[in-house]
Amino acid sequence: MTAAPAIWLNDLSFTWPRQAAPALVLDDLRVEAGQQVFVSGPSGSGKSTLLAIIGGIIIAQRGSVSVLGQPLQSLAASRRDRFRVDHLGFIFQQFNLLPYLSVIDNVLLPCRFSPIRRERALQHADDLPQAARALLASLDLAPALWMRDVAQLSIGQQQRVAAARALIGRPDIIIADEPTSALDSDRQQGFLDLLQQQCRHSASALVFVSHDLRLAQRFDTRIALEQINRASAAEDLA
Repeated sequence: MTAAPAIWLNDLSFTWPRQAAPALVLDDLRVEAGQQVFVSGPSGSGKSTLLAIIGGIIIAQRGSVSVLGQPLQSLAASRRDRFRVDHLGFIFQQFNLLPYLSVIDNVLLPCRFSPIRRERALQHADDLPQAARALLASLDLAPALWMRDVAQLSIGQQQRVAAARALIGRPDIIIADEPTSALDSDRQQGFLDLLQQQCRHSASALVFVSHDLRLAQRFDTRIALEQINRASAAEDLA
């Protein structure tokens, strides 16, 4: 039997409240298990809306959204929250780390809320801190930093902590929303080397959103959202 796509959006339309026109209209979008996809598009092309729909944060008014074979529209909000923490890891543009927690404690946050992520993290470690340390080491974050508050770290160091938090417990899908926008070119490439290597190691699908088209060549697939989002096309013609 053929495995379900990691992500499948079909005949989808979403309109934000108090907006007359839809923000996102897609005929068909699929991301296969383990696939690494680069998503680009100018401001207003629907990138943030797309990521919120994939994460089950919002539900489209029309169409179907299937993540790992699970139709998200069939789940209540609390079950979508549980599904998201169990199966998706997010790297945000501003990282969204908790400044009053140490590096290790930030990385382990998903394991506090997801028994699935916790169990997976423990498959190759004696305890959760060891799992976090192994992941931080693989992302080239120096051990001397692991017990510091994240507010004491540089932007590049915080970025690696955010990546480790997303990757802990080997989620099936990693969503990276403009995570390299504050980095220079060399640091962008180094971070992507580490992120893509870890996703391949975990067999996680990677959806990477960026304005920087120079990074697109590193990915299996490129999606130019302004070309497939029929809401954007209709707006351009108006």
